[in-house]
Amino acid sequence: MPTAPANVIRYSAPGRINLIGEHTDYNLGFALPIALPARTAVAFVPSDTNTLTVCSDAEHGAVRVPLHTSPGGVTGWAAYVAGMVWALRCAGHPVVGGEMSIASGVEIGSGLSSSAALECAVLGAVMKATDNDIDPVEQARIAQASENDYVGVPSGLLDQLASVFGEPQRAMLIDFRAVSVRMVPFDPDAFGVALLLIDSHARHRHAGGEYAALRASCERAAAELGVATLRDVQDRGLSALDAVTDPVDARRARHVLTENRRVLDFVAALGECDFAQAGRTLTASQASMRDDFGISTEHIDLIAGTAVRAGALGARMTGGGFGGCVIALAPVESVEAVTDAVQTVVRNAGYPEPTISRTHAGAGAGPTL
Repeated sequence: MPTAPANVIRYSAPGRINLIGEHTDYNLGFALPIALPARTAVAFVPSDTNTLTVCSDAEHGAVRVPLHTSPGGVTGWAAYVAGMVWALRCAGHPVVGGEMSIASGVEIGSGLSSSAALECAVLGAVMKATDNDIDPVEQARIAQASENDYVGVPSGLLDQLASVFGEPQRAMLIDFRAVSVRMVPFDPDAFGVALLLIDSHARHRHAGGEYAALRASCERAAAELGVATLRDVQDRGLSALDAVTDPVDARRARHVLTENRRVLDFVAALGECDFAQAGRTLTASQASMRDDFGISTEHIDLIAGTAVRAGALGARMTGGGFGGCVIALAPVESVEAVTDAVQTVVRNAGYPEPTISRTHAGAGAGPTL
């Protein structure tokens, strides 16, 4: 077998589950993600060239990324890599060419932020290659700039912060106005409760413009209220939204305000080790995403509702919406019943049988051996 080059740099970054706090990040609210055990790994052999040649185990062929790339220069999956090169350079950091291979362990399109895992793994590898130490919050901002301004997805900062800051047995309470991350103990297994990850196998469709439309709706509501962001009316109560004339914008704004409150309620429940209350908060979040924000689907509603009826303490969709994964908190003794019920009901309804697994909080981005 051929020997690996001596100067190969290996770096990996995780996907994430957002326990609660959906579409609050770009409204400068609160969210509570965890990093996943599943990771995207990069092997990078730097060289003195002006091109980064990149290949992925999930794609055919290699893509050449010029180090002086600009938005629109590279499209498709490799745009996430090219965007990192561009964003690093724009932020004044050195970049270097070479050969990079990517192995993705985060399911693409599942709502677990495979894009942020890829961005942060590429970022870490280039940092190591250039012996560059970048503040973790700046790392997340650079990765977000890549996704927003190069790839063209107007996402918030949640996914990148979660991928960079993740810790085992910890959730991250993120305040997006302060851009602060506070670690919150999250180890339900220690209390006889399992965190279930239910992959619906219905892939979300952010590229179709839904995400941008949702963000624009929130921005219209804030503008009509005379504030820069919906976070600025958080303490005024829901009656403040009476001034929003468009009923759809008003409902979406109501989701943001109530979801911020649910994040803090969920953290408080964790502090009391009250997983029953935490579960109820998850279920309330699912109802808000369905009724107010309009990002759930009949398929996702069926999974979440069935899980609760079969014994889960609570369940909600995680991620940007329109498909992807559902999470549920379930007593360990109910896991088999919940799994059987969800798979049977969903299959009988004519949807793909979901994949259900137990998961936990994992480590953030870092070098690998």
